[in-house]
Amino acid sequence: MRLLRRAAAVVMLLVSAAGIQIVQGGPAQAAPPTAAVALGDSFISGEGAGNYQPVVDTSGTAQNFPGWSAANSNAYFCHRSANASVFAAALPGIQQRFNLACSGGQPADIAAPSSARAGGRTVASQLDQLRAVAQTHDIDVVLVGLGSNNTQFTFGDVATLCANRFIADAWTGWWEFWAYLGGPVPQKPCSASDLATDTEVAAATTETTAALRQILDTLAQIDADGTHQVILQTYTNPLPPDVASRYHEEDNRSDTRDKFRALGAERYAAGCPIHRASLAPGLVFSQNLGSLVRNAHSTLAAERPGADLRVLDVQQAFDGARLCENPDSPASALATPVRVQDGPSGTFVTSLSGWDKIDIQRAANTCVTYFQTCQESWHPNAAGHAVLGQCLTAASAAAPRAIVACARNPNGTLTIS
Repeated sequence: MRLLRRAAAVVMLLVSAAGIQIVQGGPAQAAPPTAAVALGDSFISGEGAGNYQPVVDTSGTAQNFPGWSAANSNAYFCHRSANASVFAAALPGIQQRFNLACSGGQPADIAAPSSARAGGRTVASQLDQLRAVAQTHDIDVVLVGLGSNNTQFTFGDVATLCANRFIADAWTGWWEFWAYLGGPVPQKPCSASDLATDTEVAAATTETTAALRQILDTLAQIDADGTHQVILQTYTNPLPPDVASRYHEEDNRSDTRDKFRALGAERYAAGCPIHRASLAPGLVFSQNLGSLVRNAHSTLAAERPGADLRVLDVQQAFDGARLCENPDSPASALATPVRVQDGPSGTFVTSLSGWDKIDIQRAANTCVTYFQTCQESWHPNAAGHAVLGQCLTAASAAAPRAIVACARNPNGTLTIS
């Protein structure tokens, strides 16, 4: 009898090793395939990386590209890219990958449909989408990028604010503000408080932490084997601390002069229509987003010491390859340039040379009315997501509960620490 028991034990071990689960009193069942899942906002969905895939909306319809003049609330404009980092990463043992992130995603979209708030898209809550994956898959890796959009500020609004001030300053003289526009139009460089105050960052941290807590709670309920790693990714800055010297002046005019159209056109063509004085506040904003994610991690790691909750810090992952950091920008950059369309035509304007302020206003209005025509601006491009994929590979392979920093070296290699 002892030999029979030993033989039975060996058989069960062999069957288990082959990926078969034994259910006492019933037939053997195959273990569900393992999955990696991406949740969050545009820096995770793949905004800017192209090759966008159909997205199922709340009615169960897979939305393909609906045209440039369609409502921006269309699920397709979540811009889930096949080039996103979750697909680019090497994740041994993972059999399938799911991108549930949505461009413009906010903490509220984790537990509630995005359409429940102003400006949201017609997609189910990301937790409901996650539960659907868990019905057929064993979730082992969860990549989360969350916090750059919230009830206090959004990345898109911050980027638009600074770019618009530069464009207004470059194309419209101070006297024209009064003569043609009836009063002053903001044209000064952005300050740190323009982008996000300390109070706003604190409130955004609280929002984000609460949403991340909901993700962890849901995973504890639905994960097939209860074992998974959750990787919280910070944000890359698409812009450098200063632009290359080529972009400092044009026609002997810097961006501290009144009206500098030639320089404005040059920086737009390079992808960085922004005052040099706005770059330092932009860096502070980027650092604040990194602190937001790390502080959320610290809170949750203290609450749940047994959870495999990791941080992937990618704030320096694009160093040396940011927009206007090199004279050939945007060709060598890992981020998308600012681009608008002159009407929802599908044709991006790559040069503003020779444009007057009326032309500029028309293109700006296109972006406002049809946000999808410009929403790719200042996001990681396909090459950038390939780099982020390498960073994700390292974070997934690190020790449980690790904090991993991924920084780009001058020769293009990455240092993982």
